[in-house]
Amino acid sequence: MKDYKFEVRPSSIHGRGLFALSRIPARRKVGELGGEVISQSEARRRARRHHSIKIVELGDGTAIDASRGGNHFKYVNHSCQPNGYMRVAYGRLEFYSLREIRPGEELTCNYGETHHEGLLTCRCRSELCQGYI
Repeated sequence: MKDYKFEVRPSSIHGRGLFALSRIPARRKVGELGGEVISQSEARRRARRHHSIKIVELGDGTAIDASRGGNHFKYVNHSCQPNGYMRVAYGRLEFYSLREIRPGEELTCNYGETHHEGLLTCRCRSELCQGYI
């Protein structure tokens, strides 16, 4: 895996976002989410207390809370028409590019099912925006 460079800065989607500093080819692993590994029940307890959630369940009874010890991938924002995707593999959450990502472009993923349960307004402004997360 090539070591791609990123920058965290203000996002037009939400808060801060993660932006590529160089070209990333399509279908490449770009990195992994860091954070505290916790139980799924603890993840759901923590998620109830916060509006902005940086927790990802891994499907094996564990989750990663990127708000505690996380890395810059916690700033990947949701988009209904993303340029990347997340994959759970070997107890980790990996990020991949769906298409070429240009320098200066914000990395985005479709979060799928979230703890927000469709009650949070989506602000991705893509042509395919479903309107909620």
